[in-house]
Amino acid sequence: MATGVTAPGVVRVRVPGRSVRHDLRAIKIVLHRELLRFVNDRTRMVSVLVQPVLWLFVMGTGLSTLISGRAAQGVDFRTFMYPGVIAMTVITTAMFSAGSIVWDREFGFLREMLVAPVGRGSIVIGKCLGGGIVATGQGVIILALAGLVHVPYSPTLILTLLGEMFLASFTITAFGVSLAARMKNMQSFFGVMQMAIMPMIFLSGAMFPLANLPTWLALLTKINPLTYAVDPMRHAVFSHLSVSPQVVDALNPGVHWFGWHVPVALELGIVALMGAALLGVAIAQFRRTD
Repeated sequence: MATGVTAPGVVRVRVPGRSVRHDLRAIKIVLHRELLRFVNDRTRMVSVLVQPVLWLFVMGTGLSTLISGRAAQGVDFRTFMYPGVIAMTVITTAMFSAGSIVWDREFGFLREMLVAPVGRGSIVIGKCLGGGIVATGQGVIILALAGLVHVPYSPTLILTLLGEMFLASFTITAFGVSLAARMKNMQSFFGVMQMAIMPMIFLSGAMFPLANLPTWLALLTKINPLTYAVDPMRHAVFSHLSVSPQVVDALNPGVHWFGWHVPVALELGIVALMGAALLGVAIAQFRRTD
């Protein structure tokens, strides 16, 4: 029996096409979200800083009693450890930023981003830029402590360290995103993170000089990517200290390949190339994410 009621018309939904402008906007939104997370999470700020501060002022003070009167004549061992602690801070923060992808997957927010009419690469780029800026911002707090370990507050030194921190944190965030893209829960991610990051930090020369190492340990430091992020920071710090050449040779020998001293510019280039390669891997992983 006809009711005389006509069915409502179908409303068409038009999805805007993908464009460079939309991808840039997506990068901006993801970056902004990372910055808001960092600013609003005070607990995370404090917790990430506890370990580096303990290493610098507790472990550094304890170890300084073992090397006093030896190679570090006139140099506080905490001054030597300072670049390594900066690297540890930005690396740990960058990995935490990358791990938030797993959190977003568990709560469904990641799926909302993946169905947006933008390239998945723009999401990854925004995430890596956000992680790099957040980690660098966390490292600024350690920079503020420079005077307490006899490192001068030189504008040139601070700007150099800021650039090197951002490069290292961007690369580590890209590494973390490539891992997190296939992880289903936070426990798995942080287990893999601890297994990968902690050995890399300890084998980077962050906590010990690279001079006079056993052959096997010297080889491990040379093939460790983080070595090429820590060494430029230490070179920048020591270039602003008034110490003897003997102390520089002992505490800041640099990286050598078959007797050839690797320039700082090449080390930074290696880190940048690794960052670009890992960014490509992360984008490829994201494109395969369901």
